[in-house]
Amino acid sequence: MYQRLLPRAKRMRHMATDAEALLWRQLRAHRFAGFKFKRQQPLEPFIADFVCFASRVVIEVDGGQHGDAVAYDERRTRWLATQGFMVLRFWNDEVLLKTSLVLDAICFALHER
Repeated sequence: MYQRLLPRAKRMRHMATDAEALLWRQLRAHRFAGFKFKRQQPLEPFIADFVCFASRVVIEVDGGQHGDAVAYDERRTRWLATQGFMVLRFWNDEVLLKTSLVLDAICFALHER
């Protein structure tokens, strides 16, 4: 199934929202407290916006479309938890308007794991 998700993940990397792009600039290339992140990473059967495998932390950046997908997001979070991941979920406007608070929350989660 990974092979099925990989082309979609690659397309999604080129269609990032403003919030995802802003967060990626902070997380990429070990810039964030030395942690390595991947973006739009297939984690069967889902694609995570950002993942740090070393700390088993997944970061999801949600836009308005997620207001209609609450059940799907809850199922996804439960599945990721069964795989040992902690899921941090932020709204686009939180990332854009409260970037330092979002980064603090991410830093805290990474160091707690």
